[in-house]
Amino acid sequence: MANSQYYYITRKGPMGDIVYFNYDRLDDGYSVSPQNNFQYDGIKVNKLVIIKNTFIEKLLKKKVKKKLELYLKFIIDIIDSDTGDEDSEVLREALNDLSRYRDILLYKYNKHLGAEYVDIMTKKINLLEYELKLKTMNFQEKQLPLEHEHESKRGK
Repeated sequence: MANSQYYYITRKGPMGDIVYFNYDRLDDGYSVSPQNNFQYDGIKVNKLVIIKNTFIEKLLKKKVKKKLELYLKFIIDIIDSDTGDEDSEVLREALNDLSRYRDILLYKYNKHLGAEYVDIMTKKINLLEYELKLKTMNFQEKQLPLEHEHESKRGK
């Protein structure tokens, strides 16, 4: 078995003091795993558990806002494109991804963000989802006459 060491980092107290920590609070915290593969000579961090509620809230709000802006840009690009390049597969995939993100927001982030903020974000996601559904219906309506015209040419 590998030699594992666990660290508790605090900014209170002088350096070298022993800090006693209640590990039961880790279940209430928010876990973050590093996504970078940067090699350096130091402590390798596999998992970081944040237990301060205000910091968790700030972190998750920033993360949710960034992801929602990404979805918004993607959906605006789809809606504004009148070239017909969009595929119904891409629209369905975006709808599925958006609904999956809403479920993550409701079930994973709800206990840290609060009901009011989650409700506001859910309403924004529902609005984006509605726009995608409209675009999907418009795309399908455009495809029906083209398919019918294509079939009538084949029959002659």
